[in-house]
Amino acid sequence: MAAPRYAYIISKNLDPAFALFIGASAAVVRINRDEKEKGHTTQETIDSLKRRLGKATGMSS
Repeated sequence: MAAPRYAYIISKNLDPAFALFIGASAAVVRINRDEKEKGHTTQETIDSLKRRLGKATGMSS
């Protein structure tokens, strides 16, 4: 007897939001790890994250 297949993890409307949250979290974790490997402080990491978000959204100065 096979297990039932589910079409959605959470719900039809929440699955895309969940995916975006997971993706954004993974990006933040990777940026933090990369910056720590370079020997940067937490404040420098936050500044780097802001720069990267600015470039990604086209709002960099």
